Amino acid sequence: MSIARKFVKIIAFLTLLISSSVFSQEHRKDHSGDTEEEAFDPTETIMHHISDSHDFHIAGDLSLPLPVILWTENGLVTFMSGEFHHDEAGEVVVEKKGMKFVRYHDEIYYAGANGELAFDEEHHPVNDRPLNFSITKNVFTLFLSAALMLLIFIPVARSYGKNQGAPKGLAGFMEPLILFVRNEIAIPNIGKEKYEKYMPYLLTVFFLIWLGNLFGLIPFFPFSGTLTNDIVFTGVLAVFTFLITTFSGNKNYWGHIFATPGVPKPLLIIMIPVEVLGMFTKPFALMVRLFANITAGHIVILSLFSLIFIFKTAAVAPVSIAFALFMFVLELLVAALQAYVFTLLSALFIGQAVEDHH
Repeated sequence: MSIARKFVKIIAFLTLLISSSVFSQEHRKDHSGDTEEEAFDPTETIMHHISDSHDFHIAGDLSLPLPVILWTENGLVTFMSGEFHHDEAGEVVVEKKGMKFVRYHDEIYYAGANGELAFDEEHHPVNDRPLNFSITKNVFTLFLSAALMLLIFIPVARSYGKNQGAPKGLAGFMEPLILFVRNEIAIPNIGKEKYEKYMPYLLTVFFLIWLGNLFGLIPFFPFSGTLTNDIVFTGVLAVFTFLITTFSGNKNYWGHIFATPGVPKPLLIIMIPVEVLGMFTKPFALMVRLFANITAGHIVILSLFSLIFIFKTAAVAPVSIAFALFMFVLELLVAALQAYVFTLLSALFIGQAVEDHH
């Protein structure tokens, strides 16, 4: 059997696993323990599975809880998310240190005196929230990605210190990827004289995004949490790029912003606000592009599976799974492509900031 056919079989297995895991909640149990069939809501199901959560859903009602860490008015409160339970009013609550907490759409709020959650006219919760430092699914994936990167790059760095010849083993495998970031991203955009200072950041961003995207495509524990599916994560990376670009800016860079060459002085009244706004729109575009591309791919795959339950027939299953399989393979490409694009644009913005006047 060829490697390509084996690969397709593995992807098909993962795709079917996603299908059975994601939509096992079509028939769910109510809090009294009786089985209750509910109308399938594809929007709610898709949004539930692309959002972050305080536990890893495995199959059916089986899930793996994660630590909940809250800073409250009574100090630090910690417990496992599996301690949340339905009270008599049907709210998902837990009581600690004389306080009740209620979980709603994977957000944790202070519960009312009777454990209830109040809503405004638009059905948004109005209860106060404690500071939440919980280890959610995406945070767990971040720690896992960081740990794997340390396990890879520390031995690689040590091997270069000991071996002055051609790299071997893990170092030989990683060298083409590292050289790709250096030769195709850093040097062309930043320059040979100044790129070395920014290589640690560019390498970290490239491999962190790539690993985070790949882990999000594996539908079982300890993976399935997609880092770039969270706009807060992509926003933090964009802020890092913004800060590095801003503090690296030289006289030439700031001169282009506050005294654009070749522009008549009266027009500077218009150009300066435009240039300053451009400083913020660039990282904003980085944040949204990375978040939107990965999220869109996940939504498309889940939407294809939803067709089976919307039409309530297995006849559409072959078509849905075939297209979902195609999208799954495409997501493997997008996982690497988005890491490349984010790193490339970061290097481009940094290069513009450190470029000398010609």
